[in-house]
Amino acid sequence: MTTMEIKICFISNNWQTGVNRDRLEDKLTRSTRYLSAVSAARGLHKSALDVVERPAPEETVTSSFGRFIQSVQPRHLSPTVLQRSKRMVLDSIGVGLLGSTTDVFELALQHCQAHSMDFDDTWHPATHPSGAVLPALLAISDMLHNNSKPSGLDLLTAFSVGIEIQGRLMRFSNEAHNIPKRFHPPSVVGTLGSAAACARLLSLDRNQCSNALAIAASLAGAPMANAATQSKPLHIGNASRLGLEAALLASRGLEASPLVLDAVPGVAGFSAFYEDYAPHPIASLEEDEHSFLIETQDIAFKRFPAHLGMHWIADAAAVVHKSLVGLKGGSVSPNLVQDILLRVPLSKYINRPFPETEHQARHSFQFNACTALLDGEVTVQSFHPEALQRPELHALLSRVRVEHPHDNPANFNIMYGEVEVTLVSGDVLRGRCDTFYGHWRNPLSQESLQKKFRSNAGAVLSDERVERLIEAVEDLDRLDDCKPLLAQLQ
Repeated sequence: MTTMEIKICFISNNWQTGVNRDRLEDKLTRSTRYLSAVSAARGLHKSALDVVERPAPEETVTSSFGRFIQSVQPRHLSPTVLQRSKRMVLDSIGVGLLGSTTDVFELALQHCQAHSMDFDDTWHPATHPSGAVLPALLAISDMLHNNSKPSGLDLLTAFSVGIEIQGRLMRFSNEAHNIPKRFHPPSVVGTLGSAAACARLLSLDRNQCSNALAIAASLAGAPMANAATQSKPLHIGNASRLGLEAALLASRGLEASPLVLDAVPGVAGFSAFYEDYAPHPIASLEEDEHSFLIETQDIAFKRFPAHLGMHWIADAAAVVHKSLVGLKGGSVSPNLVQDILLRVPLSKYINRPFPETEHQARHSFQFNACTALLDGEVTVQSFHPEALQRPELHALLSRVRVEHPHDNPANFNIMYGEVEVTLVSGDVLRGRCDTFYGHWRNPLSQESLQKKFRSNAGAVLSDERVERLIEAVEDLDRLDDCKPLLAQLQ
C-alpha cells in the first residue's frame, strides 16, 4: 500500500487502509489546500490561515482545553509518556495491518476501503484511545510537503495530546467509568481526541483549538446497539476522520460554541453524552506537575481480538483447562463436563450465549470461556468460521450458566472473571482472574508487545519491513521528521 492509502479512511476499531489513490485525492483536494497553507505556518504556533489572534476570553472549561492543546510542547513529555506512547503507536499499526485481512475490510472496500478487528488498546475509563488519533496524524503527516514533515517528537506530542483529552473528558463522568450502555466511547471522546491531536500538529491557536473541539462535538456519537456488528468498526474510523475535519474547519475560521465542554444549565453540550458530566478546567502545564494521565495509568493491550472483558474470563478458563488436562490427560472432552458457571459483570451486550458470527463471538463471555476451556487460550484463529462451528464448542456452550455477583461491577478497573466447572464425576474445578496479562496493572512486556506486532504486521508485510517498522517507532522521538515511519507504510 502507498502512504496515501493510510491517509484518512481509517474506518475500524483500529484504522483503515487500501484506499484508491485517485479517489482519495479527489476527496481530499480541499483538505490538501488547507494543509499547504499550514506547511508554511508550522512551528510558528499561528493559525493555518494566518488569522489575527483575538483577545483571550475569560477562562472556561472549553477555553482551558484549547489553551492546553495549543501550549503543549515536546519538553512536557516525560520519558514514561514517550515510551508508553510509542508502545501504543506500534500496537495500533500492527492491529491495523492485521485488520486489512478481514471480511469487514473486503465489504467496506466496495464502499470506501476499510478493515476491522476488535484488537486495539483500551484505557480506563473505558475507551479505545489510539485508533481515533494515530490515523489522522499519519494522514496529516503524509499530506504535508516533504520539507515540512513533522518531526517524530512533534508527532508523539500531538498523539499524547489526543490521548490526554480523551482521558480528561471521561474522568468528568462516573458513568463513563463503567462498561458503556448508551454511546460507544471511542465515537464520542475519540472524535474530540482526534480533533485535539490534529489541532496540535497543525499548530492552531488557542481559539481555534477550542473551536476544533466544539466542532468535533457536533460530529460525535454512535449507539451501543451497533456493538458486536460489522458496523462497530465504523465508529473509530469516523472519529478519526471527523476529528481531522473539525481541526481543518477550525483552521479555516469556522466557529462553534465556546462553552461546549462546560456544564451550562439547560444547555446540552458534551453533557448530552454523559448525564452526570461534571467538568473542570485543565490546569496550565506550569501548575500541574502530572500533566499527562498516561504518566500515572498505563494502557491495556489485548492478547487476542475481542472485547476487553473477555480477557478476564479467558484467563480464568485457561486455569481450569490446565487442571482438566492434568486430571484427565490429553485433550478436553465435553463429555467430561456437566455444568459450567461463569461469574462476570452484568453487561447485556457482552452476554451472548450462542454467538453466530465472529463479531458476536468477540462480545460473548460464554464463547471466550468455552474456547479457553477447550484450547487453553483464545487467539486470532479462535474467531475463524471453522472454529466457531466446532461441535465440541457448542456442546460446552449448552452447559453454561451465568451469574452476576454484586461485588463484580462492569468496570474494567475492578471487575474479575470466575469459571467453575462441575465434572460428571462430581469434581469441581475453579479458575479466577482479577488482572489479566496485558491489563494496565499487569502490562505486556516489550518482548510480548513486539511479538504481537510481528504476528499482526507479518500477515501483511515482509519480515524485513516489519522489523523496520519496529525500529522506526522505537526511534520516533529522535527522528528529525517522520518520513522513515511513513516510508514503511507505503
